Amino acid sequence: MIRIRQVKIKVLEDNEDKWLEVISRKLRIKSSNIIKVAILKKSIDARDKNNIYFVYEFKVLVKNENEILKKIKSDDISIYLEPKLEITKGEERLDSRIVIVGSGPAGLFASYLLSEYGYHPLIIEQGKRVEERIIDVEKFWQENILDLNSNVQFGEGGAGTFSDGKLNTLIKDKENLKQKVLEIFAQNKAPEEIMYLANPHIGTDNLREVIKNMRENIIKMGGEFCFQTKLTNLIIENQKLVGIEVNNKEIIKTKNLILAIGHSARDTFEMLLENKLEIIPKPFAVGVRVMHNAKLINENQYGKFSKYLTPASYKLTYTTKDNRGVYSFCMCPGGYVVNAASEKERLAVNGMSNYKRDTKVSNSAIVVTVSSKDYGDSTLDGVKFQRELERLAYNLGHGKIPIQLLKDFKNNQESRTLRKIRPVTKGDYELTNLRSILPVFIVNSILEAISDFDKKIPGFASDDTILAGIETRTSSPIRIVRDMNFEANIKGIYPCGEGAGYAGGITSSAIDGLKIAKYLICKYKND
Repeated sequence: MIRIRQVKIKVLEDNEDKWLEVISRKLRIKSSNIIKVAILKKSIDARDKNNIYFVYEFKVLVKNENEILKKIKSDDISIYLEPKLEITKGEERLDSRIVIVGSGPAGLFASYLLSEYGYHPLIIEQGKRVEERIIDVEKFWQENILDLNSNVQFGEGGAGTFSDGKLNTLIKDKENLKQKVLEIFAQNKAPEEIMYLANPHIGTDNLREVIKNMRENIIKMGGEFCFQTKLTNLIIENQKLVGIEVNNKEIIKTKNLILAIGHSARDTFEMLLENKLEIIPKPFAVGVRVMHNAKLINENQYGKFSKYLTPASYKLTYTTKDNRGVYSFCMCPGGYVVNAASEKERLAVNGMSNYKRDTKVSNSAIVVTVSSKDYGDSTLDGVKFQRELERLAYNLGHGKIPIQLLKDFKNNQESRTLRKIRPVTKGDYELTNLRSILPVFIVNSILEAISDFDKKIPGFASDDTILAGIETRTSSPIRIVRDMNFEANIKGIYPCGEGAGYAGGITSSAIDGLKIAKYLICKYKND
């Protein structure tokens, strides 16, 4: 088959007949010589708001392929080679079951690959199955009754279950593991277009079903899940893992443990430190969520074509005069700001969207980078910093999401009434003064950055813009040190994913899980 890049189609002319016309012209053949066309990639070129294009990359099956390729010399036209993940099983004997802690993206994808290759992993998860977890989370949003083990952060699918389900990532992927991630999602009934869209997303509504399908397929392939099962201790002999303790009583023997614990497993971080696992603090970011009228964002990004295109996203970055980074994070077009608390009397927010992204409000986090210089040098000082901000946010909003108009945030005064935009949230909200709980450097950084963002998206800094707090769970505040073989200082432990400090988002976490699963497959035989 032939790969053709940079096929540009005007938005209002986008159809299969037009594809064939442009492809025929590029290949200098009649459209009747084209047997089959499939999309490899699809993105939007919106640099000129008066002429917005879809930019395609196709794989094309044609008659007389070799003759066509001989005649055409172009960087945009080449032979298409189907990417494949090839793994050769190792020779070392596996004398105990591989155990995976956590069923977020890293744990689930590690489990899936191991199960595909016949290794029958055991997955333990402190939370509940996604079907039960949804009930607990909805109850929390409606009644403010928090289940410490089954919430927006904990349970099957991890924190990503209650998100937008974005699958884009900027990490280097020499092994083509991203393709494997997308294939597994698609096999488990995620929308097919995730295989080719430049910025694919599943949507929290679809993601819940996909996660259930993944679990059922892992079980069919020989994997096993134990829900409401919490890792409470490690059993170590001579700096090597020989087993784990769960629920403070049961011992499970294992010499290979994949730690995919998520970025909010704070009590587990403490237990790992007590067991002398090497952990170091890591920079992260904190800030607020901003809510805008979705129409404002859509029209700024796509102009007159916005009504023909899916809801628009944005990615904004800024460096302050004090050389501190500020950026948008987890942008949710047509989404919700959600109460994402996981500890009593503490509150954090996150953003999520359903597949259709069809609310009238778009939101994203505007966050400021922080490091040990801001909160202290001890390993868990970042966690303490997060917790204190979350405690203040909880008290400020009396357990509800604290919100404030940008105009009042600038003037350091409590908001008393809403204006044109109505907050779209999961969980109640309360009008407050967010400045009263934020460090001065974060306030100043946010204000400076938002002023700059308004130049890029006019209206971004309007008086009606709503801020919601507090966004603290952008990434893990720690990193569990591992070597080139993904192994911690205690042999047999493989720190993995976002909680271990090696990923940031669904796709990068899933890729990290695949990397470790692949390493273990290449190391051990399972006969």
